[in-house]
Amino acid sequence: MFTGIVEEKGRIRRLDIRGSSGKIEVSCRKVLEGTKLGDSIAVNGICLTVTELYDDGFSADIMAETVRRSSLSMAKQQDHVNLERAMAANGRFGGHIVSGHIDGTGVIQEVKKEENAVWFTIKAPDRILRYIIEKGSIAIDGISLTVAYVDDQVFKVSIIPHTMQETTLASGRPGDRVNLENDSVGKYVEKLLGLSAGGTGKAGEGAWGSSPGRDFAGVKSGAYLSGNDASAGDGGGLTMEFLERYDI
Repeated sequence: MFTGIVEEKGRIRRLDIRGSSGKIEVSCRKVLEGTKLGDSIAVNGICLTVTELYDDGFSADIMAETVRRSSLSMAKQQDHVNLERAMAANGRFGGHIVSGHIDGTGVIQEVKKEENAVWFTIKAPDRILRYIIEKGSIAIDGISLTVAYVDDQVFKVSIIPHTMQETTLASGRPGDRVNLENDSVGKYVEKLLGLSAGGTGKAGEGAWGSSPGRDFAGVKSGAYLSGNDASAGDGGGLTMEFLERYDI
């Protein structure tokens, strides 16, 4: 498990992707401290297993699923990457729970400065946007960030100077593709709601199984959290009435 607090910016020394899998070699220093073969390091938010260690870097294998889900297929030699070691049992929990299992990618649409902050607008597919809520957490290239705005096409985050300085976001430009990992809580809630309604709990099936029009979007907007009918949409919060109604 990771927390989305980047420890170091490394650099891709070698990237060999043949077909749908391959190997990556990363130059770094700090994340090597205490690291041994078989340990996990998040590379731009992707949980990779260390297969070789050097004085100034490490290597890891890349499987086909990683290539399909992430932006690694578009990376190139000398690119900077965000690095984080797996959280130690006695470590500080500075961000949010990040698994290192990328849900997909988004595309930076706009980068806009506002006083000391920088706003990033990111376009993402529906299967990722459905789990994003305002003031919720999302990992972008392995960075734990708070969502400031979301609609049915894009979401926005506001970046402080320290994060810009310490991560690869400093070089982010419109058109760049970034790795996205949703906060896992929303996915678990959807699955549990689907199961409680007699569904299979499969992602995208809908929070109420196969019932038309009653899916996680309603939970996200607050329409089903008030104990009222879905049409009310008053977002009154997760109530005991709601839990009892859907036998949770």
